[in-house]
This record gives sequence, C-alpha cells and structure tokens, in this order.
Amino acid sequence: MNDQSLLAGRGLEAGYGPSQVLFGLDLEIRAGEVVTLLGRNGMGKSTTIKTLIGGLPLRRGEVRFGGRPIHGLSADAIARLGVAVVPEGRQCFPNLTVREHLIAFADRRNDSAAPWTLERLYALFPRLRERAGHMGNELSGGEQQMLAIARALSTNPRLLILDEATEGLAPVIREEIWQCLAQLKAAGQTTLVVDKYVERLLRLADRHFILERGRIVWHGSSAELDADRALWHRYLGV
Repeated sequence: MNDQSLLAGRGLEAGYGPSQVLFGLDLEIRAGEVVTLLGRNGMGKSTTIKTLIGGLPLRRGEVRFGGRPIHGLSADAIARLGVAVVPEGRQCFPNLTVREHLIAFADRRNDSAAPWTLERLYALFPRLRERAGHMGNELSGGEQQMLAIARALSTNPRLLILDEATEGLAPVIREEIWQCLAQLKAAGQTTLVVDKYVERLLRLADRHFILERGRIVWHGSSAELDADRALWHRYLGV
C-alpha cells in the first residue's frame, strides 16, 4: 500500500448470504484526491462502499484508513475516525429541521484550519439557509441532497463518500452539486464519488476505478479515461 493512502482496500471479498459480490477488489484513495468508482448498475459499487465503511462484513482481505486496519470495526467506529457518507437515497430525517440536521451531527474529525461551521455550510448551500426551519421531508430531492452533503460535512470528515451523488436530480440541481464538489476539491477534501455522469466526473476527479461484476477491471487518471472511449462503451454503457 502507498504510504500516502488515506483509505486502501486490498483483496476485498464480500457478499450477501451465499451470494458473493466482490471478488478480490483493490481500491486506494490518497489524501486530497477525488476518486470515482464507476460501473453499470449491479456491478457492486454500493456493496464496495458498504464493505469499506463497515456496513457489510468482509469475508477476506483488509481495509486500512490512515494506515491502520479498520476491517472488523463497526460503522459507527469507522465514522468516528473521520469517514462520512452521503448515502444513496439521502436518508434525511423527516422529524428534524434543516438546522437540526446540521448541528446534531457536528463534530471535529480532522484538524482542518477551516472547519465546517453552520455558517460555512449555509454559504456553500444558500438554499439551506432559506429552508433552515423546514423539516427534512418538506424539501425537494435536490434540497435533500444538499442537506445530506452538508450534514456529512458538518462532521468535518477526513474522507467524504458520495453514493449516487446526483441520481434523480434535475440538470440545474446536478450542476449545483458539481460546483459544490469542485469547491470541496479546491479546499483539499478527500472524496470518493459514485455517479454515472462520466463527462462531468472527468473534470472533477483525479483518478477513476471501473468495476465489473465485483472486480476492478481498469483504473487510471481522467486524461487516460478521456482518451479511451472504448472503455466507456464496454464497461459503462455510454
């Protein structure tokens, strides 16, 4: 494993009951990078994330975060080490206001000189300031995604993971999310993104991993992925 790795999985095997989904998967994210996990539906992307963050038991292999093994730790313990997830489906709480979402989970899980305070989160997503008193179930899908990202950032994570970052959002809202992620990249936030909009991800990410039937079949830089459009057709269906 690279000494600069923030998160590294090696030889990951995992699944559900008798069904195996991941087959010897290797994945590495270095501090300060934006990395994507790409692949068609059903190839194991969400299972990979669950395995990395302790939501699914690892059958074989190892996961390290900040150089220490974390496989076997609970999802809560891994979160406290500085991993924050924006889950598929957003999972905003219907009985909490926007402001309550952002203060209930606030923490300092890294030593950043510019922590994510409530005011900084409102500056990143002005619409959340406007909706501060609204309940989670009173927001549009785009507003819920903004809230889910802001909630994750309120923990000041060392690693931010977004599962289906812009799924189901209107184009104008998707663009707001991309702009947000570009700001986070400029600020040095280490991020793992799962999304299907490859053209947009090329402009955002440093490196990409393509997943096919539970195995990493290609990884490389944005320039390398942009130069080989045959990969897009073969593995991504675009």
